[in-house]
Amino acid sequence: MTYVIAEPCVDVMDKACIEECPVDCIYEGGRMLYIHPDECVDCGACEPVCPVEAIFYEDDVPDQWTSYVTANVDFFDDLGSPGGAAKLGKVDYDPPMIKALPPMGDD
Repeated sequence: MTYVIAEPCVDVMDKACIEECPVDCIYEGGRMLYIHPDECVDCGACEPVCPVEAIFYEDDVPDQWTSYVTANVDFFDDLGSPGGAAKLGKVDYDPPMIKALPPMGDD
């Protein structure tokens, strides 16, 4: 895996990162966005455009959000590798860890 989307994206989903991704590897779940670990080409285009600073290189994910590395992988367990998010559209699914979180967003 290369880049990971963490907690600041939950219930926010600005989607600026989707527009910047040259390989269409950022998928929309029910409560947040997820980067496909096998489709990402490690270009980093998504990271600087995220307004809530939710995207991190895998080795740089803050300690309090390391469980999001697993959540990003788990999102694709049943989905597999569709080969592009745009043709798939929103997937009404989030891994159990994300589903269990209390509502977030503007405090």
